[in-house]
Amino acid sequence: MVNGENVQSMTGFAARDGGAWAWELRGVNARGLDVRLRLPDGLGALEAPLRARLGAVVKRGAVTVSLRLARGNGGAGARVDAEGLAAALVALAAVQAAADDTGLAITAPTAVEVAAMRGVLSDGGETVLPDAEALLADFDRVLGDLTAMRAGEGAAIAMVIGEQIDRIAALTAQAAELAAARTVTQAETFRKNVSRLMVMAADLDEGRVAQELAMLAVKADVTEEIDRLNAHVVAARALMADGGPIGRKLDFLMQEFNREANTLCSKSGDAALTATGLDLKLVIDQMREQVQNLE
Repeated sequence: MVNGENVQSMTGFAARDGGAWAWELRGVNARGLDVRLRLPDGLGALEAPLRARLGAVVKRGAVTVSLRLARGNGGAGARVDAEGLAAALVALAAVQAAADDTGLAITAPTAVEVAAMRGVLSDGGETVLPDAEALLADFDRVLGDLTAMRAGEGAAIAMVIGEQIDRIAALTAQAAELAAARTVTQAETFRKNVSRLMVMAADLDEGRVAQELAMLAVKADVTEEIDRLNAHVVAARALMADGGPIGRKLDFLMQEFNREANTLCSKSGDAALTATGLDLKLVIDQMREQVQNLE
Protein backbone atom coordinates (compact mmCIF):
# COMPACT_ATOMS: atom_id res chain seq x y z
CA MET A 1 0.00 0.00 0.00
CA VAL A 2 1.35 3.43 -0.99
CA ASN A 3 1.64 6.05 1.76
CA GLY A 4 0.21 9.30 0.39
CA GLU A 5 0.56 11.42 3.52
CA ASN A 6 3.37 13.54 2.04
CA VAL A 7 1.96 13.81 -1.48
CA GLN A 8 0.12 16.97 -2.52
CA SER A 9 -2.21 17.78 -5.36
CA MET A 10 -1.65 20.99 -7.32
CA THR A 11 -5.34 21.95 -7.13
CA GLY A 12 -6.98 23.59 -4.15
CA PHE A 13 -9.00 26.54 -2.89
CA ALA A 14 -9.06 28.51 0.35
CA ALA A 15 -10.63 31.79 1.44
CA ARG A 16 -10.92 33.88 4.60
CA ASP A 17 -13.08 36.98 5.13
CA GLY A 18 -12.18 38.93 8.22
CA GLY A 19 -14.47 41.86 7.51
CA ALA A 20 -11.78 44.49 6.94
CA TRP A 21 -10.21 42.32 4.24
CA ALA A 22 -10.68 38.99 2.47
CA TRP A 23 -8.11 36.54 1.08
CA GLU A 24 -8.75 34.06 -1.70
CA LEU A 25 -6.27 31.46 -2.94
CA ARG A 26 -6.78 29.18 -5.93
CA GLY A 27 -4.38 26.49 -7.14
CA VAL A 28 -4.42 24.62 -10.46
CA ASN A 29 -2.01 22.42 -12.42
CA ALA A 30 1.12 23.90 -13.99
CA ARG A 31 4.53 22.71 -15.18
CA GLY A 32 6.34 24.73 -12.50
CA LEU A 33 5.48 27.23 -9.77
CA ASP A 34 3.51 30.20 -11.09
CA VAL A 35 2.34 32.72 -8.45
CA ARG A 36 -0.10 35.42 -9.53
CA LEU A 37 -0.85 38.23 -7.05
CA ARG A 38 -3.87 40.52 -7.16
CA LEU A 39 -3.27 43.16 -4.50
CA PRO A 40 -4.98 46.53 -3.88
CA ASP A 41 -3.11 49.74 -4.63
CA GLY A 42 -0.74 50.71 -1.85
CA LEU A 43 0.09 47.16 -0.80
CA GLY A 44 2.80 46.34 -3.31
CA ALA A 45 5.26 45.83 -0.45
CA LEU A 46 3.43 42.61 0.40
CA GLU A 47 4.44 40.95 -2.87
CA ALA A 48 7.89 39.75 -1.78
CA PRO A 49 6.84 38.25 1.59
CA LEU A 50 3.77 36.63 0.01
CA ARG A 51 5.87 34.96 -2.68
CA ALA A 52 8.36 33.80 -0.06
CA ARG A 53 5.63 32.28 2.12
CA LEU A 54 4.06 30.50 -0.84
CA GLY A 55 7.36 29.23 -2.17
CA ALA A 56 8.18 27.69 1.20
CA VAL A 57 5.21 25.30 1.08
CA VAL A 58 4.14 25.14 -2.59
CA LYS A 59 6.71 23.82 -5.05
CA ARG A 60 4.61 23.37 -8.16
CA GLY A 61 1.30 24.66 -9.55
CA ALA A 62 -0.30 27.93 -10.61
CA VAL A 63 -1.54 29.77 -7.52
CA THR A 64 -3.62 32.94 -7.72
CA VAL A 65 -3.66 35.10 -4.59
CA SER A 66 -6.36 37.76 -4.32
CA LEU A 67 -6.75 40.33 -1.53
CA ARG A 68 -9.85 42.51 -1.27
CA LEU A 69 -10.13 45.38 1.20
CA ALA A 70 -13.36 46.73 2.66
CA ARG A 71 -14.31 50.36 2.07
CA GLY A 72 -14.53 52.93 4.84
CA ASN A 73 -17.89 54.00 6.25
CA GLY A 74 -17.29 57.74 6.26
CA GLY A 75 -19.17 58.48 3.04
CA ALA A 76 -22.88 58.66 2.30
CA GLY A 77 -22.99 56.70 -0.91
CA ALA A 78 -21.87 57.57 -4.42
CA ARG A 79 -21.18 61.24 -5.18
CA VAL A 80 -19.87 63.24 -8.10
CA ASP A 81 -16.18 64.05 -8.08
CA ALA A 82 -16.03 67.61 -9.46
CA GLU A 83 -12.47 67.33 -10.76
CA GLY A 84 -13.13 63.94 -12.30
CA LEU A 85 -16.30 65.21 -14.01
CA ALA A 86 -14.51 68.27 -15.39
CA ALA A 87 -11.72 66.08 -16.82
CA ALA A 88 -14.26 63.72 -18.37
CA LEU A 89 -16.15 66.60 -20.03
CA VAL A 90 -12.94 68.07 -21.44
CA ALA A 91 -12.06 64.66 -22.91
CA LEU A 92 -15.53 64.30 -24.42
CA ALA A 93 -15.28 67.79 -25.96
CA ALA A 94 -11.96 66.88 -27.56
CA VAL A 95 -13.46 63.71 -29.00
CA GLN A 96 -16.45 65.67 -30.38
CA ALA A 97 -14.15 68.28 -31.96
CA ALA A 98 -12.04 65.63 -33.64
CA ALA A 99 -15.17 63.92 -34.96
CA ASP A 100 -16.49 67.23 -36.37
CA ASP A 101 -13.16 67.90 -38.14
CA THR A 102 -13.38 64.58 -39.96
CA GLY A 103 -17.08 64.87 -40.71
CA LEU A 104 -17.94 61.95 -38.47
CA ALA A 105 -21.30 62.22 -36.75
CA ILE A 106 -21.40 60.82 -33.23
CA THR A 107 -24.18 60.93 -30.68
CA ALA A 108 -23.72 62.75 -27.41
CA PRO A 109 -23.28 60.48 -24.40
CA THR A 110 -26.05 60.24 -21.83
CA ALA A 111 -25.63 61.29 -18.21
CA VAL A 112 -25.42 57.63 -17.21
CA GLU A 113 -22.61 57.04 -19.69
CA VAL A 114 -20.72 60.10 -18.44
CA ALA A 115 -21.15 58.97 -14.84
CA ALA A 116 -19.67 55.57 -15.74
CA MET A 117 -16.41 57.17 -16.91
CA ARG A 118 -13.39 56.64 -14.68
CA GLY A 119 -13.07 59.17 -11.87
CA VAL A 120 -16.51 60.79 -12.29
CA LEU A 121 -18.18 59.09 -9.32
CA SER A 122 -16.71 58.46 -5.88
CA ASP A 123 -18.20 55.98 -3.43
CA GLY A 124 -17.93 58.44 -0.61
CA GLY A 125 -15.53 56.29 1.42
CA GLU A 126 -11.85 55.70 1.58
CA THR A 127 -9.95 52.44 1.38
CA VAL A 128 -8.31 51.75 4.72
CA LEU A 129 -4.92 50.03 4.47
CA PRO A 130 -4.59 47.49 7.29
CA ASP A 131 -1.36 46.72 9.09
CA ALA A 132 0.93 44.62 6.87
CA GLU A 133 1.85 42.23 9.69
CA ALA A 134 -1.82 41.56 10.41
CA LEU A 135 -2.45 40.86 6.73
CA LEU A 136 0.49 38.46 6.53
CA ALA A 137 -0.54 36.64 9.71
CA ASP A 138 -4.00 36.11 8.25
CA PHE A 139 -2.47 35.02 4.95
CA ASP A 140 -0.49 32.34 6.77
CA ARG A 141 -3.75 30.91 8.06
CA VAL A 142 -5.44 30.83 4.65
CA LEU A 143 -2.28 29.37 3.13
CA GLY A 144 -2.48 26.61 5.74
CA ASP A 145 -6.06 25.93 4.61
CA LEU A 146 -4.92 25.69 1.00
CA THR A 147 -2.07 23.35 1.91
CA ALA A 148 -4.44 21.13 3.89
CA MET A 149 -6.80 20.85 0.93
CA ARG A 150 -3.93 20.06 -1.45
CA ALA A 151 -2.68 17.41 0.96
CA GLY A 152 -6.15 15.85 1.25
CA GLU A 153 -6.53 15.64 -2.51
CA GLY A 154 -2.98 14.36 -2.80
CA ALA A 155 -3.68 11.52 -0.36
CA ALA A 156 -6.77 10.51 -2.36
CA ILE A 157 -4.79 10.55 -5.62
CA ALA A 158 -1.99 8.55 -3.99
CA MET A 159 -4.45 5.79 -3.08
CA VAL A 160 -5.61 5.55 -6.69
CA ILE A 161 -2.03 5.56 -7.99
CA GLY A 162 -1.05 2.88 -5.49
CA GLU A 163 -3.80 0.61 -6.81
CA GLN A 164 -2.70 1.30 -10.37
CA ILE A 165 0.93 0.45 -9.56
CA ASP A 166 -0.26 -2.85 -8.05
CA ARG A 167 -2.28 -3.51 -11.20
CA ILE A 168 0.76 -2.84 -13.41
CA ALA A 169 2.84 -5.21 -11.27
CA ALA A 170 0.20 -7.94 -11.60
CA LEU A 171 -0.08 -7.50 -15.36
CA THR A 172 3.72 -7.57 -15.70
CA ALA A 173 3.83 -10.86 -13.80
CA GLN A 174 1.09 -12.20 -16.06
CA ALA A 175 3.05 -11.09 -19.13
CA ALA A 176 6.12 -12.92 -17.81
CA GLU A 177 4.14 -16.16 -17.46
CA LEU A 178 2.65 -15.82 -20.94
CA ALA A 179 6.07 -15.05 -22.41
CA ALA A 180 7.56 -18.17 -20.80
CA ALA A 181 4.77 -20.33 -22.18
CA ARG A 182 5.16 -18.68 -25.58
CA THR A 183 8.88 -19.48 -25.58
CA VAL A 184 8.18 -23.20 -25.26
CA THR A 185 5.61 -23.05 -28.06
CA GLN A 186 7.91 -21.00 -30.29
CA ALA A 187 10.79 -23.45 -29.80
CA GLU A 188 8.62 -26.36 -30.91
CA THR A 189 7.28 -24.35 -33.85
CA PHE A 190 10.81 -23.45 -34.92
CA ARG A 191 11.89 -27.09 -34.83
CA LYS A 192 8.95 -28.16 -36.95
CA ASN A 193 9.64 -25.37 -39.45
CA VAL A 194 13.29 -26.37 -39.76
CA SER A 195 12.34 -30.02 -40.39
CA ARG A 196 9.75 -28.98 -42.96
CA LEU A 197 12.21 -26.76 -44.80
CA MET A 198 14.87 -29.45 -44.85
CA VAL A 199 12.42 -31.91 -46.38
CA MET A 200 11.27 -29.39 -49.00
CA ALA A 201 14.78 -28.26 -49.93
CA ALA A 202 17.53 -30.74 -49.23
CA ASP A 203 20.24 -28.29 -50.32
CA LEU A 204 19.44 -25.82 -47.51
CA ASP A 205 22.11 -25.24 -44.89
CA GLU A 206 20.50 -26.48 -41.70
CA GLY A 207 22.94 -24.49 -39.57
CA ARG A 208 22.14 -21.23 -41.40
CA VAL A 209 18.40 -21.82 -41.09
CA ALA A 210 18.76 -22.52 -37.38
CA GLN A 211 20.82 -19.33 -37.01
CA GLU A 212 18.16 -17.22 -38.73
CA LEU A 213 15.44 -18.71 -36.55
CA ALA A 214 17.52 -18.05 -33.46
CA MET A 215 17.86 -14.40 -34.47
CA LEU A 216 14.10 -14.17 -34.86
CA ALA A 217 13.69 -15.66 -31.41
CA VAL A 218 16.05 -13.06 -29.93
CA LYS A 219 14.13 -10.23 -31.59
CA ALA A 220 10.86 -11.58 -30.17
CA ASP A 221 12.26 -11.97 -26.64
CA VAL A 222 10.49 -9.67 -24.15
CA THR A 223 12.57 -10.51 -21.08
CA GLU A 224 14.23 -7.07 -21.00
CA GLU A 225 10.89 -5.27 -21.32
CA ILE A 226 9.43 -7.25 -18.44
CA ASP A 227 12.53 -6.64 -16.32
CA ARG A 228 12.32 -2.90 -16.97
CA LEU A 229 8.62 -2.82 -16.15
CA ASN A 230 9.35 -4.50 -12.82
CA ALA A 231 12.14 -1.99 -12.17
CA HIS A 232 9.78 0.91 -12.94
CA VAL A 233 7.21 -0.50 -10.50
CA VAL A 234 9.86 -0.51 -7.77
CA ALA A 235 10.88 3.07 -8.66
CA ALA A 236 7.26 4.30 -8.67
CA ARG A 237 6.58 2.80 -5.25
CA ALA A 238 9.77 4.37 -3.89
CA LEU A 239 8.79 7.81 -5.18
CA MET A 240 5.32 7.56 -3.69
CA ALA A 241 6.81 6.49 -0.36
CA ASP A 242 9.26 9.41 -0.35
CA GLY A 243 6.50 11.96 -1.03
CA GLY A 244 7.11 15.65 -1.62
CA PRO A 245 7.07 17.30 -5.08
CA ILE A 246 7.34 14.08 -7.12
CA GLY A 247 4.90 14.85 -9.93
CA ARG A 248 7.45 15.60 -12.63
CA LYS A 249 9.60 12.59 -11.74
CA LEU A 250 6.56 10.33 -11.90
CA ASP A 251 5.47 11.86 -15.18
CA PHE A 252 8.86 11.00 -16.68
CA LEU A 253 8.60 7.48 -15.26
CA MET A 254 5.20 7.09 -16.94
CA GLN A 255 6.88 7.71 -20.29
CA GLU A 256 9.26 4.85 -19.54
CA PHE A 257 6.37 2.60 -18.51
CA ASN A 258 4.58 3.36 -21.76
CA ARG A 259 7.69 2.77 -23.88
CA GLU A 260 8.18 -0.74 -22.45
CA ALA A 261 4.50 -1.61 -22.84
CA ASN A 262 4.58 -0.50 -26.48
CA THR A 263 7.67 -2.61 -27.18
CA LEU A 264 6.10 -5.59 -25.42
CA CYS A 265 3.06 -5.39 -27.70
CA SER A 266 5.14 -4.95 -30.86
CA LYS A 267 7.31 -8.00 -30.06
CA SER A 268 4.54 -10.18 -28.69
CA GLY A 269 3.48 -12.38 -31.62
CA ASP A 270 0.96 -13.99 -29.29
CA ALA A 271 -2.70 -13.02 -28.86
CA ALA A 272 -2.80 -13.52 -25.08
CA LEU A 273 0.46 -11.64 -24.52
CA THR A 274 -0.70 -8.80 -26.77
CA ALA A 275 -3.96 -8.53 -24.81
CA THR A 276 -1.99 -8.28 -21.57
CA GLY A 277 0.24 -5.61 -23.13
CA LEU A 278 -2.81 -3.59 -24.14
CA ASP A 279 -4.22 -3.87 -20.61
CA LEU A 280 -0.87 -2.56 -19.38
CA LYS A 281 -1.04 0.41 -21.73
CA LEU A 282 -4.54 1.24 -20.50
CA VAL A 283 -3.58 1.21 -16.81
CA ILE A 284 -0.41 3.19 -17.54
CA ASP A 285 -2.44 5.84 -19.37
CA GLN A 286 -4.93 6.06 -16.49
CA MET A 287 -2.09 6.38 -13.99
CA ARG A 288 -0.46 9.13 -16.02
CA GLU A 289 -3.68 11.16 -15.84
CA GLN A 290 -3.55 10.94 -12.05
CA VAL A 291 0.16 11.72 -11.89
CA GLN A 292 -0.35 14.98 -13.79
CA ASN A 293 -2.35 16.31 -10.82
CA LEU A 294 0.48 15.82 -8.33
CA GLU A 295 2.82 18.57 -7.20
